[in-house]
Amino acid sequence: MAVVPASYYAERRISLLTKHGKERIIAPMLEVLGCQLEAVTQFDTDQLGTFTREIPRVDTQLDTARKKARIGMDIAGTLLGLASEGAFGSDPFVGLMPWNRELIILVDAFNGIEIVGFAQGPGNHHHYRTCNWDDAADFAKKIGFPVQYVILRPNNDGDPRIIKDVFTWEHFECAFRSASAMASDGYVFLETDGRAHGNPSRRNMIEKATEDLLTKMRSSCPSCEMPGYAVKQTFPGLPCAHCGRPTKIIHAELWLCQKCGNIEKRETSHDEKADPMFCDHCNP
Repeated sequence: MAVVPASYYAERRISLLTKHGKERIIAPMLEVLGCQLEAVTQFDTDQLGTFTREIPRVDTQLDTARKKARIGMDIAGTLLGLASEGAFGSDPFVGLMPWNRELIILVDAFNGIEIVGFAQGPGNHHHYRTCNWDDAADFAKKIGFPVQYVILRPNNDGDPRIIKDVFTWEHFECAFRSASAMASDGYVFLETDGRAHGNPSRRNMIEKATEDLLTKMRSSCPSCEMPGYAVKQTFPGLPCAHCGRPTKIIHAELWLCQKCGNIEKRETSHDEKADPMFCDHCNP
């Protein structure tokens, strides 16, 4: 893999649209490129969707991040723009574990390319409904409060009266009593704060996504030397050493340059056969 010269991004201005302090995660990681990262905070990114659902996200995760990057570029007057977007859901394996997907995009308007970093894994995304303060406190301890922020609503998860930025025990108890008093039945809906500044595990995932982005920013096309040369498609199907059937093991990757269209298929496995332990037929 060719490596982009450090001078490519040196002294170049890159805007980062953020509301929740993501520059504290991303900026130190990009220092190796020598770029000038500029945090843009004049725009309320909650307008594009909130984790607490009072404003639904209408676009896909990628389209929302792309829109954020473009807004930041317009405000800062840059040709390079960064933005990240996260999502929570169920794990892709059994659907029982909270799962966090993070992506960060670099929009390069000068060259007409986009570079996307991605990471996913278990996330801190839980909720609980109770009318008892001791139960609420136990839930908070289990999710990692007060380092992990908590959000409260009276009644249920659809109540528009939301109490955010709760990160001290004194504030938490006061907010719980207040929400309980507002509720028709005394119950309070509690949930982990999904915003980056209030969710440590999400910050870790943003860091991993940024690592992936940085790797791609430093990967250049062997033909035109444009950054962002990365895997476009993978090919599973390495045959099982026992039965010969295709497995899920990847045996090749397709690399693509967005600028010149250079495409290359690379074999990824040094083995001609896969261990039967990875075969759905031999080891169902």
